[in-house]
Amino acid sequence: MTRPKGVPVPSWRGTPFVVRAGSSHGSEGGSPVCRSRRNSPAARGVVADRRKYAHASILEGSAMKIGIIGAGNIGGNLTRRLTALGHDVSVANSRGPETLKALAEETGATPVRAEEAARGAQVVVVTVPLKRVPDLPSGLLDGAAEGVAVIDTGNYYPQQRDGRIAAIEDDGLTESRWTERHLGHPVIKAFNGTYAQDILDRPRPAGDPGRMALPVAGDDAAAKRIVRDLVGELGFDTVDAGGIDDSWRQQPGTPVYGLQAGLEAVTKALAKASPERPEDFRG
Repeated sequence: MTRPKGVPVPSWRGTPFVVRAGSSHGSEGGSPVCRSRRNSPAARGVVADRRKYAHASILEGSAMKIGIIGAGNIGGNLTRRLTALGHDVSVANSRGPETLKALAEETGATPVRAEEAARGAQVVVVTVPLKRVPDLPSGLLDGAAEGVAVIDTGNYYPQQRDGRIAAIEDDGLTESRWTERHLGHPVIKAFNGTYAQDILDRPRPAGDPGRMALPVAGDDAAAKRIVRDLVGELGFDTVDAGGIDDSWRQQPGTPVYGLQAGLEAVTKALAKASPERPEDFRG
């Protein structure tokens, strides 16, 4: 997660609810915001040690074409890790591919325009500020591979960044359902409560007691499986947080938002969430 200036440290209150949960096949997850340190030892180590993280993906023939739309903290660090794993990554931002030269040189990713990022992609990551979602090019996913899994990392920050969105505030849409309607394609909500730096610093092998878990929500079971497997490949466990209409359980202000913990703690945090949006996250 990339928390805008002025967003408070995660806090919550509310009554418990029931949530569906389960671990992925030996994968584990991460947690919230932080500036990416492109030249930090951790970043250099992830890229330099490709064999450690990439051999399973490449040797098993499972390398994928992945498009990343948004090259901020989360998008940039996912680009670093996914290229290190051997995936074919195209990355785009709102300012044009020429502004992504340094990231491309560092990672080997292909800088493209936003409307080109999804072409042929099996996975597309949309990681832009929520208020910018309506500005994305129409037909953004038209050229994607059949059955493409679309990951939404977004958060709604009405007071701090996005302004008031009536469909979320008045109509009760979850922020990812709102994003899904703009994209015209089902989304899988993941990485929204994950610190960007944890994507570089906190991967752990399956079974490691320090492995973190990430909540993953979505309605498309096949796409959710792809995303959970990819998160596992990145070095994190996952917990099934239900469908997109249940994804309020991992929105800002909930117990799991920013939680750096394993499967049991993440499952319990999801169950403690309240559907009432905290005052700090209302417009």
